[in-house]
Amino acid sequence: MKRVLSIAGIILVVALLAWPKVKGYFSNENKSSAPAARSASVLQVEAFIVKGDTVENNIFTTGTLLANEDVELSSESSGIVRDIYLTEGAEVKKGDLLIKINDSDLQAQLNRAKFRLNLAEDREGRQKQLLEKGGISQEEYDATLNEVNVLRAEVALIEAQIDKTEIRAPFSGRLGLKYVSDGSYISPNSRITTLQDIDPIKIDFSVPERYAAQVEVGTKVSFHVQGIEETMIAEVYAKEPSINTETRTLQVRARSENTDGKLLPGAFADLELTLSTIDDALMVPTISLVPELEGQKVFVVKNGKVEPHSVQTGLRNDTRIQILDGVQPGDTVLTTGLLQVRPGMPVKVVNL
Repeated sequence: MKRVLSIAGIILVVALLAWPKVKGYFSNENKSSAPAARSASVLQVEAFIVKGDTVENNIFTTGTLLANEDVELSSESSGIVRDIYLTEGAEVKKGDLLIKINDSDLQAQLNRAKFRLNLAEDREGRQKQLLEKGGISQEEYDATLNEVNVLRAEVALIEAQIDKTEIRAPFSGRLGLKYVSDGSYISPNSRITTLQDIDPIKIDFSVPERYAAQVEVGTKVSFHVQGIEETMIAEVYAKEPSINTETRTLQVRARSENTDGKLLPGAFADLELTLSTIDDALMVPTISLVPELEGQKVFVVKNGKVEPHSVQTGLRNDTRIQILDGVQPGDTVLTTGLLQVRPGMPVKVVNL
């Protein structure tokens, strides 16, 4: 026991003798490391300098290409196809004869009606002269004149029926595939061919309800279709007068030139609409925004220290957002260190 106490006493004496030197060493070390600690406390951040820029308010949607005019040709009357003048896939002009149905019975009826009409007209002419001389009564002449008018109506009726045996192009365009042959019996339910006018071509699409008031006649639309690399431009020319209550969208129709015929009806299109263009818009990176209870804020660096600014936002794109109020051109807005900084905290901007 005495030996343990002796050893403890020796250790205590040595410690007391060495303390002044050890205390001085730690004191010097703390003094030398104080500037480094203060230097390490300044947070290094990256920032963005706010400046005016031109920004477009764009929306993206999809649509379907439609022919300017599109019809499936059929016959008004039934009968045997006598002649086919159409060529599949060919361009035709309005009024071109495409199909002729056998009309021999109607032609015979027309000739008979014309013979009767000629005879009645001759009799009416003679009776008119007799009426002027008092040779017949007015009643007799009126009966003959009425017969002439009835026969003229009969001729017109037969000619109208003959017209229905001729299928003509209702407008200029391109024919599709034909589904009849010479000698086929066709009726109003028979499918003959299609006719489409694809220059210009139409595009049907819809926009969300909140953008309905911003889409006007004349709004430009850029679009892409599969298989064609170039960007094409269309122009809105009509829209529905009401919102679709099921989809909460507005149906819109645009029109684009298609002189080379590359755009085909039924194709799927990706569209981009420019609703408005804003000059000198103050844009900041979206990552700079910090949510708060009453809105959003950004941190601005002034004189090396951080200042929070509450902001009002506007348009947004993939990487940036418009600031309507809260910052000025030339302000330096933080993009990193947003969770570490506090108001009045000094920072060092290392990358702009």
